[in-house]
Amino acid sequence: MAVAFTVNGKAASVDVDANTPLLWVVREHLKLTGTKFGCGSGLCGACTVHVDGKAVRSCQTTMSEVAGKKVTTIEGLSPTSSHPLQKAWIAEQVPQCGYCQSGQIMQAAELLSKNKKPTREQIVTHMDGNICRCGTYPRIVRAIQRAAKEA
Repeated sequence: MAVAFTVNGKAASVDVDANTPLLWVVREHLKLTGTKFGCGSGLCGACTVHVDGKAVRSCQTTMSEVAGKKVTTIEGLSPTSSHPLQKAWIAEQVPQCGYCQSGQIMQAAELLSKNKKPTREQIVTHMDGNICRCGTYPRIVRAIQRAAKEA
């Protein structure tokens, strides 16, 4: 079945089973590989993208759920990597292995779109569930705080 949706501001249509996870369509069909496969169970957050502005785990979101909706991946957050979060991530030297970072940034972007000046507690609560095996959580919090000040 053909599923039509918008990805990063561009119309897309893919011929896949309606139960196919969005993650595989984004990575395999659209070749947008910034979104990562982590656990496959929606528990780690590496695959986080936005669907109509809401952060979702793309490994657990089926194509039937995104039909007619707007999907934003890390590539669509800013075509030039100039989003305040992306700049703050570099300034705060957040990435180590970097594997979880696109999911972390997409989760944080949802927070900042709803709350321009979150408290540290609000940041920690919102980011809970996005796992960083390298343990860069203090840097992640600082980067979100920096982006909130500079946005």
